[in-house]
Amino acid sequence: RMDRHLANTLAVAKHLETHPKVEWVKYAGLPSSSYYQIAKKYTPKGAGAVFSFGIKGGLEAGKKLINKLKIFSHLANVGDTRSLVIHPASTTHQQLGLAEQEAAGVTPELVRLSIGLEDLDDLIWDLDQAFG
Repeated sequence: RMDRHLANTLAVAKHLETHPKVEWVKYAGLPSSSYYQIAKKYTPKGAGAVFSFGIKGGLEAGKKLINKLKIFSHLANVGDTRSLVIHPASTTHQQLGLAEQEAAGVTPELVRLSIGLEDLDDLIWDLDQAFG
């Protein structure tokens, strides 16, 4: 099961890294990550199935993305067999002020994904159609 999680996650992260509606991707499995060499040393099979990215357009764009996804489930869990998504600024951390969110590492554009076992092409399709 983990092999599928890891392969899907790396492919989705690579896809998002080049997506025009994505500001940044934070995944230790990508060569662009400052943690890449450490991840290769300590997690040689893959850097896990959870990562985050920044959506261009901030808070409103994050909300719209969440509402348009069809395969990804909108849940705060991680590590499920199903792919999950959360936009912390409009959900888990919405009760905090902007300064408190920022202190917690939650920025308006932050979206967290936990990649599951679905077909890779379906996951990429779902993200692309949700970006609009």
